[in-house]
Amino acid sequence: MRLRSLLLLCAVVSLPVHVCQAQTADEQKTARIFSTLQSDSVRLSLFMRQFPKGADLHNHLVGAIYAESYLKWAAQDGLCVMVENGQILSHGCTGHDKGGIPAAMLPADVGAENSMIDALSMRDFVPTAKDRSGHDHFFAAFRGFDALTRTHAGDSLAEARDRAALDHVHYIELMVSPGLGGMIAAGNAHQLRGEDYAQAEQALRPLLPRLVADARRETDEMEQQAQRTLQCGTPQAHAGCGVKVHYLYQTLRIMQPSAVFAQLYAGYEVVRADPRFVGVNIVCPEDDTISMRDYDQHMRMFQALNAQYPDIKLSLHAGELTPGLVPPEGLDHHIRGAVEVANARRIGHGVDIEWERDATELLAEMARKKVMVEINLTSNDVILNVKGRSHPFVLYRQAGVPVALSTDDEGVSRGDLTQEYLRAATTWPLSYQEMKELSRNGLTYSFIPGESLWTDGHIVPACQDMMSKSCHDFATQNEKAGLQIELENNFIQFEATVAHNPLLTDAGQPG
Repeated sequence: MRLRSLLLLCAVVSLPVHVCQAQTADEQKTARIFSTLQSDSVRLSLFMRQFPKGADLHNHLVGAIYAESYLKWAAQDGLCVMVENGQILSHGCTGHDKGGIPAAMLPADVGAENSMIDALSMRDFVPTAKDRSGHDHFFAAFRGFDALTRTHAGDSLAEARDRAALDHVHYIELMVSPGLGGMIAAGNAHQLRGEDYAQAEQALRPLLPRLVADARRETDEMEQQAQRTLQCGTPQAHAGCGVKVHYLYQTLRIMQPSAVFAQLYAGYEVVRADPRFVGVNIVCPEDDTISMRDYDQHMRMFQALNAQYPDIKLSLHAGELTPGLVPPEGLDHHIRGAVEVANARRIGHGVDIEWERDATELLAEMARKKVMVEINLTSNDVILNVKGRSHPFVLYRQAGVPVALSTDDEGVSRGDLTQEYLRAATTWPLSYQEMKELSRNGLTYSFIPGESLWTDGHIVPACQDMMSKSCHDFATQNEKAGLQIELENNFIQFEATVAHNPLLTDAGQPG
């Protein structure tokens, strides 16, 4: 009822969302409490853990899983681990696996178990002569658990959903690659002639039905396994059953051009054929030799496919680079290429924006086009050593470019979305309303089907009365609006709880 009256006021007087929301007493009190808690890290964590988070839009499923889970599954499967090089093998130990031990034996060897956890994540990372940088250690971790990512995709999905529920995240847009091997093989079998993408499409088109069917089948198997693990639809259902999920089809850019194009072509077709998939991305280290050499060509591949699939949305990794990691000329156009050539709706990372040619003009263009940047604070710290006030988070906001916080690879980085919000809240003087804006942006700039509840900061006409039939019908027809309404209701519940929580109100505020 309070939300209906609040939003009716917004619609009548045409005030921006953040002004209207400040009308409630609980929200005003929560804002004062938050301001005080920014210097009280313990209670700020308590506050932020319960804070409703709209979405995690930059989340690689294989990297979202904690090392302990991978090691548990390896033990269940009877697999062998090579402690010295931090790798889980795809088979049990044999006489040929020198130094290998059964994963099931790790709990009895604390030193070996800790070594494996450290190798498969960023936990306690300290550079050594053989493991010199956070960047290299981070990406090497994926090779260590690669043997399990396909067979335990469903378990991984269940863990990601349960973790999101614990973190009060409404929606996750996971990057996954079902059927990838067949797509790469198809590309290798049909070599690209220069940049003749029309010819490549013609050669690959007969293979698309099988490639798409394989991807959908693997996705079905993943979701069925997750449903069993989460026990959805039963009295024992996990909280993760309530977290909404869609997928981005992620393609690998460290292949030869023919294999990259085949992945992209089939990935676009998967998104068109399967409503569970809402967009396409391209992944792997951006500073890789092939990634750098072929970056511009990859953008032109997207451009060519966009002409065939104009409704497919793109969120592209771009600008995950720093001076010294690549030559200066490698820093000056990746974000621009993703925005202007590939027509990306969102940019993942965008760390090197200040090194782009005509950065001020590019920022203005991104603001005008509402190209949102997925900010991954912990990831940018552990991989690139970009952190604190050296991060371009504030630069994007000052330029009017929309941003949202995300995790990237929370299992490898040993964090969660709450950690990202805490980093933001303790690094910059953000207000409570600005934290809510970050949360709302996650849903607003998601690729969830349907219209948004908000247009230019105002509620849509159909929902001037949130309890009306017109609003109910609007939310029923628009999945995105339904989740946004749920988020607003959760904000009201959260603020009512915080305003009367003695552990928080005692933090220098009147009770």
